[in-house]
Amino acid sequence: MAHYRTSNESKREQFRRYLEKSGILDTLTSVLVALYEENDKPNNALDFIKLHLGAAGPEPADTEALRMELSDLQQKFNLLMEENKELRNKLMQYEPAPDEGAAE
Repeated sequence: MAHYRTSNESKREQFRRYLEKSGILDTLTSVLVALYEENDKPNNALDFIKLHLGAAGPEPADTEALRMELSDLQQKFNLLMEENKELRNKLMQYEPAPDEGAAE
């Protein structure tokens, strides 16, 4: 029984050293301290932790701004593609087709 306990404690100690070495303990400790020091405790502590760990993703306002920017850039892209097509057509009027130049 003592051997089992020693083996378990050894695994726990190895895991603790791993967490410490990788910086997880410091990060979790700082987030938990921030939660502890928060004057107005959040309704959802898990969301608070996710936000402070960076796992919550972008804020809804940021997401909406990015969607609007994406839409604007897609419209500009489409206009530029259309302009490019028109300019290529105009260019083709002034340049002979490759097979026409070879026939002469």
